[in-house]
Amino acid sequence: MLIKIGRFDCTECWDGVFYKNLSNYPNITEWETQTIMDFVEYEAKYGRTCDIEAEEVVLNRIKEYKTIGKNKKRVSVPKKITECTACPKYKGCITDFVCHTSPIENAIKIFDCGSLLSPVLARGIPAKELKAEKRNAANDPEDYFDYIMFAWGNCQSGDRLVMERKLGRFPNKIDLSIDFTPGVRFFFRYHEIVQHPNTIFEGVLPLKIKDEVVLKNWVYAIIVPTIYQDIVNQHIPENLKEKIHFIQNDCKDIWEWSEKVYEYVKKI
Repeated sequence: MLIKIGRFDCTECWDGVFYKNLSNYPNITEWETQTIMDFVEYEAKYGRTCDIEAEEVVLNRIKEYKTIGKNKKRVSVPKKITECTACPKYKGCITDFVCHTSPIENAIKIFDCGSLLSPVLARGIPAKELKAEKRNAANDPEDYFDYIMFAWGNCQSGDRLVMERKLGRFPNKIDLSIDFTPGVRFFFRYHEIVQHPNTIFEGVLPLKIKDEVVLKNWVYAIIVPTIYQDIVNQHIPENLKEKIHFIQNDCKDIWEWSEKVYEYVKKI
């Protein structure tokens, strides 16, 4: 794997390259350094090595962290992360909540079983086959499919992925505005879900969890677009009824929807 540290639109992992966007390049914070080392350690766990490309001042900071960082406690997540500033209102990721977003057909299966499941468990397909699918556009390694992935609570990336899977291609501006259909969002308080015994930090996402998350034990709120209310009401288990909130999508685009949902969840 290759880690490129510099100025990018956002932080992401794509086709074997981890693009790490620093919030104030070339200055690197202790939090950002920790996420880079999280990525290195995760990849090493699965037998992959990492090379790092960055300016000398950044590489020196990482070397210093390697020397003294292992004996320190984890750096607390900042209240706001500005590695991606695409969202119109927040200009960054707000870290009080994380969420997992599913298309309605998958959400119904989640309600029926009561848990979020990794792709391998949810679909009953070996990781090797999931990796080979066309929908794996980022060319993620096999082990990625053993985990449930989470985005920050105010982020639109989960709904964007839902649209991508629905269309079978990358969504355009019309897909994310006039033709936008939101998924179902499962929200978790960050400081609670990090205590899950299968939580792992891999440097790219806020966190991911191996195998399963039992909703009744962990979920904070479930946001369902009102267009799905009738069908969802047929599948909600009794122990999740108080967690369900139906919201109308009267928004102009994916950004406005993400803002509306996040602001609603904050007020619950």
